[in-house]
Amino acid sequence: MADNYLDKKLEEYKNRSHASAPARRQGTLVSLLTKNRSCRGYDESFIVRDDQLRSIIEVNTLIPSARNQQVLRFRPVNSSEAAKILPHIRLGGALPELKLPLPGTRPNAFIVICSTVPETKYVSVDMGISAQSMLLRAVEMGLAGICIGAFDKEAVKQELALDLEPLMIIAIGRSCEDIRLVEISEGDSQTYYRREGIHYVPKLKADDLIIK
Repeated sequence: MADNYLDKKLEEYKNRSHASAPARRQGTLVSLLTKNRSCRGYDESFIVRDDQLRSIIEVNTLIPSARNQQVLRFRPVNSSEAAKILPHIRLGGALPELKLPLPGTRPNAFIVICSTVPETKYVSVDMGISAQSMLLRAVEMGLAGICIGAFDKEAVKQELALDLEPLMIIAIGRSCEDIRLVEISEGDSQTYYRREGIHYVPKLKADDLIIK
């Protein structure tokens, strides 16, 4: 009788625990990934703080690293130094006629990614993981960003007095753009474009990505 009583009580506890458990948030990662668009236009009135840049950089203490080498280093650049970077970056390679960023929409904060060793495929893997993770953190904070590979490395290195080679620059700020995804099929143009002030980013369907 005691055994049956304890079994019933245990079953009641399990049922009560499941019923009272808070609903789990669904699609959080998908939401962040959807919002994480390459932003080429920023609200210049919004100044990114030093602590926000540090918080974004700190995700690198949590993410994977090829062979756990942890060779990447990061130089935050706030609004007081942004002018050192802006002349040496190029945005919107597929839209050269727009000369992005447009006047009044320049980013005022950056994170320069460097490496303590020469660039290899493993460094590139680390850089991809790092850049995506930092951008997702920025989106989580209500900010936006873009990975910039088109920049004058030597000029940036000199402007910031870097001992290490800069490999990538991430711009950070508050977006002032309307960016939308467009589903496309294999063979369609994958080049991003703008119409009536809206920036469209073509993305292949999942069926076209999966090898059957």
